[in-house]
Amino acid sequence: MRIGLLTEGGYPYVSGDAKLWCDRLVRGLGQHEFDIYALSRSRQQEDEGWVQLPPQVNLVRTAPLWTAEDDGAVYGRRVHGRRVRRRYAECFGELAAAVCAGPGSLDGPEDAGASGGAGVSGDAGAAGGLGVAGGAGVGGASGVLVGSGVSFGLEADRFATALYGLAELARDEGGLVGALRSEGAVRAWERACRAPGALRAARTARVPDLLSVAAHVERSLRPLSLDWYADDGLGAVDLCHAAAGGSAALPGLLARHFASVPLLVTEYGVPLRAHYLASAATEEAPAVRALLASFHGRLATEVYRRAALVTPGNTHARRWQERCGADRAKLRTVYPGMEASRFAEVGESVEGAGCADPDTLVWVGRVEPSKDLVSLLHSFAEVRKEEPKTRLRIIGAPAEGPDGALYLAHCRALAAHLFPDEAEGAHAVGDNPVSFEEIGGPEAPGLAEAYASGALVVLSSVVEGFPISLVEAMFCGRATVSTDVGAVVEVIGGTGLVVPPRNPRALAEACVALLRDPARRARLGAAARARALELFTVEQNVEAFHGIYLEIVSHSPIRRVVVDAMGEPLPFGVPAEAHVPGRWTEARPVAAGRQRWAAGVPVRATVPLTAGESA
Repeated sequence: MRIGLLTEGGYPYVSGDAKLWCDRLVRGLGQHEFDIYALSRSRQQEDEGWVQLPPQVNLVRTAPLWTAEDDGAVYGRRVHGRRVRRRYAECFGELAAAVCAGPGSLDGPEDAGASGGAGVSGDAGAAGGLGVAGGAGVGGASGVLVGSGVSFGLEADRFATALYGLAELARDEGGLVGALRSEGAVRAWERACRAPGALRAARTARVPDLLSVAAHVERSLRPLSLDWYADDGLGAVDLCHAAAGGSAALPGLLARHFASVPLLVTEYGVPLRAHYLASAATEEAPAVRALLASFHGRLATEVYRRAALVTPGNTHARRWQERCGADRAKLRTVYPGMEASRFAEVGESVEGAGCADPDTLVWVGRVEPSKDLVSLLHSFAEVRKEEPKTRLRIIGAPAEGPDGALYLAHCRALAAHLFPDEAEGAHAVGDNPVSFEEIGGPEAPGLAEAYASGALVVLSSVVEGFPISLVEAMFCGRATVSTDVGAVVEVIGGTGLVVPPRNPRALAEACVALLRDPARRARLGAAARARALELFTVEQNVEAFHGIYLEIVSHSPIRRVVVDAMGEPLPFGVPAEAHVPGRWTEARPVAAGRQRWAAGVPVRATVPLTAGESA
């Protein structure tokens, strides 16, 4: 079958999110054809180029989210007719009103992220909560996911109707870049914020706040202005697979609307959660936070409602999706697939026969505040009181930007304060029991060697999604001590010790217990490796998506005739699964207002492009 793979800020670019798993998925499903539709996030990402693409990639089309030329479509008196102006004003006014609507006019709560700042409390998944509290999140009057979650009723339908109305307007009259940033758009936001029943925080919005909201919404809705949805684009695929929600899934929503193409959404990190966490670090006005939280919540609800299936990467992500409107019957957990062969040599060796130091703790990851290395260092101070020979290796580079380097410097200073250089004698050179290293150094040339350097791997995070470093440690057969955040408990599954976050004493006690019991470490490590090989390999990931593709196409076939370059019917151009008998394969009427080309006009086969050619 022909798959339209939708990405944002990742594949096929060399850098970015979801690059590895998308590449492994495409390469692992050589029996299918892939068309890549990618949204880039920066000029640097585009300049770095693409990864080498396999032959099953027929087409690559890209568009920037970081910049856009003004298309001039402001729908003013001198440019468009009265009917078009009225059509745009109605659609955008409805969208703004749905975003600004407060609890008096919808089923959901008020003022997401507006009161008390966008503070983050704990982590999503800890103690069963969704982890963003005191502002944008759960647990108070200002949370967007309080109670039954984001509204799924009248206002959700209102938002969807307005969204597709704008998409049809962009298709018929031109793009929306200029219109969504225009003075008319700002006035529409202002009217919606001042309307009765609007969000409390939205009523305080000033003109600079509205300009900021308009610019953000335009970037998020930029896929509405793209020409990807005709017969030579997403209208020709059998299935759209979005590698994330939000803007990445928006082209899939439009392909479904215009051409009835089914949509599959995969989320290994939930965009709505990421937005809440990012808002904690901003200094935006409460009105801006409230409006953007509401907008992203509405968009997430629509994506989950329209998707044929949604595949979260873990139960932690699944809870977010359910609270945002995803039907439980549509959710299928598919764990990320990782390359196990790179860790095979270390994982298959017997502990003690390799390079493992039985007195060394290892931490591997990106150095940033969410990893809570401060608590780890304080915990290690407690470990040293019980086991004076123990050493701690912190292996990883700082996060991008000045904050990452600053946090690393703070951790180095704390380590120097807690553990002054020690020497065995008066004439020996002192040595600090804590070392800060990066992958590629002489003692840790690769990840496998890093995990093999110690007997115990530690994770001390306060915020975590899917803990990749833990899975890597499990592939290496290492026992682990982790904090109970994100999907940690789900991943570990009883093959390691788990303690509460921000509790150095509990972390130290767990580490000491395993340091003193080599036999228990070996049992846990062996069980961890067996679990990782069963659940988290590339093979299981690819096989799961292959089955999901077939299931979706069999239930949502597209009635079209595929022809070759000569105009002749192409044998086997339609997947065999589309012929499975049942009521779901019956012909479906085309919705009113749809263009004729969306009703089943023959689609020509795509001419393959090489990675060096432009789409």
